[in-house]
Amino acid sequence: MTKTLLSFGHGYSARALTRLLLDAGGWTVFGTTRSPDKAEVLRGEGVHPILWPDGDMRTALESATHVLISAGPDADGDPVLNHCRDEIAAIAPGLEWAGYLSTTGVYGDHQGDWVAEDTPLTPSTRRGQMRVAAEAAWGAVPGLPLHIFRLAGIYGPGRGPFEKVRKGTARRIVKPGQVFSRIHVEDIAQVLAASIARPDPGAVYNLCDDDPAPPQDVIAYAAELLGLPVPPEVPFDQAEMSPMARSFYAESKRVDNSRIKQDLGIRLIHPDYRSGLRALLKDSGGA
Repeated sequence: MTKTLLSFGHGYSARALTRLLLDAGGWTVFGTTRSPDKAEVLRGEGVHPILWPDGDMRTALESATHVLISAGPDADGDPVLNHCRDEIAAIAPGLEWAGYLSTTGVYGDHQGDWVAEDTPLTPSTRRGQMRVAAEAAWGAVPGLPLHIFRLAGIYGPGRGPFEKVRKGTARRIVKPGQVFSRIHVEDIAQVLAASIARPDPGAVYNLCDDDPAPPQDVIAYAAELLGLPVPPEVPFDQAEMSPMARSFYAESKRVDNSRIKQDLGIRLIHPDYRSGLRALLKDSGGA
C-alpha cells in the first residue's frame, strides 16, 4: 500500500528525505513551497508541489499518512498551524507519523557543556523562544503522532565552507570556549527515515554528529583539503558580523546524540565534520 508524505515547507532536509523515500518505492510525496519556480524543480524530483499558502491541499490532506513540518515559526507563531490547524487536527488521529524539525537552539547557552533531550529548554535568543513555543503548539494537537527532531547546524551539498574558502572570504572567528554541533543532511534524512520505520509518538531526538567543534577548526580543515592558505584568526570582539551571525555565538553547547543511536539504530554516515567535508569535496569533483 502506498504511503503519502505531506511535507510543509519542503526545503533542504525534506528534499534529502524524499530522495530516500522515493528511491525505496511505495511513496507519494506532496510538498509545499512559496515559489512557482521551485515548484517546478520539486516536480522534476518526483514531488507533487503545492503553492503555499493558497494552493489546493485537499488531496494531500485526504491521502496523507505521514506529515513533516520544516517551516519555521515567526513572530505570529507557527505558519502551518496558523493556516490549517483545523484541517491538521481533523486528520491527526489517522496519521501514522508526524515529524517536526526544530533546533538545538531551544536549549540555550550551556557554556560548552553537554545537553540531551531531557535538558530544560532555556533559549536565550528570540528564534529559540519561538521554536519552544512552536514545539508546544504542535504537541497540543490532539491525537497527532508527533516526533520532534532538534537539529544542530546543517551542512551538505551546496551548504559548506568550500566556496568561501576558495573566494578568500572565509573568516576564522575565534571566541574562546565556543563550540557548535553539526549534522550532515544525509544523516538528517536517514534519522527521519528510521523514525518513520519505527514510530514512537512523543519522542524527541537530537540530530548532530559525534564531534562538537569550534567553527574556526572547520574553516581551517576546509582550507587544508583545498590546499589553500588557512584564513587568519579574527577575535570575536573585533569581527564585523550581522546581528543574526553574532547571535549564533551567544550560545555554546555540546549536543548529545545517544538517543538516535540507541532508539533508532543509527550509525552516522558522517560522524564528524572531517568525514562530511571530505565527502562534499569528493562529490563536487575535488579541489
